[in-house]
Amino acid sequence: MNSTSLKKIFNNLTLKKMYAKRFEPVAGRCPEIIEYLMSSPDMPTREDLLFKIRLSIEEVIENIVRYAYDNGTGYLEVSTERQNDELIIIFSDAGRPFNPLDKPDPDITLSAEDRPIGGLGIFICKQLMDDISYEYKDKCNVLMMKKILVNN
Repeated sequence: MNSTSLKKIFNNLTLKKMYAKRFEPVAGRCPEIIEYLMSSPDMPTREDLLFKIRLSIEEVIENIVRYAYDNGTGYLEVSTERQNDELIIIFSDAGRPFNPLDKPDPDITLSAEDRPIGGLGIFICKQLMDDISYEYKDKCNVLMMKKILVNN
């Protein structure tokens, strides 16, 4: 699925977010936000999928909480939606604009000592999820991840 398709999904989701919550402030609330998303009724029951989804959610939330706001006083809106056999997870914040997909993938052939710090988290998300898109909309960073839940 391409970014245009994800944008269409996003536009539909903004009209009917079934499972959504705003966390404000975000400082010190990573575990709470992660558990909220993982308790969504939209989540699959398969352990292998839950592992991939949880790891991706943790990476995104940790980065938003650490880097989007200087002092952690901003907000993070999270939501999930199940569309047939696809899980869509959306993260929205009004922190400094940053598209993590613009960052080149790290060279994982290098040793950890030879690799620059940063970029591994979103790379892991790209490997574990089926699609990720980003847009800056209405002064907000919006990151959407999709996981296909069948034949995966």
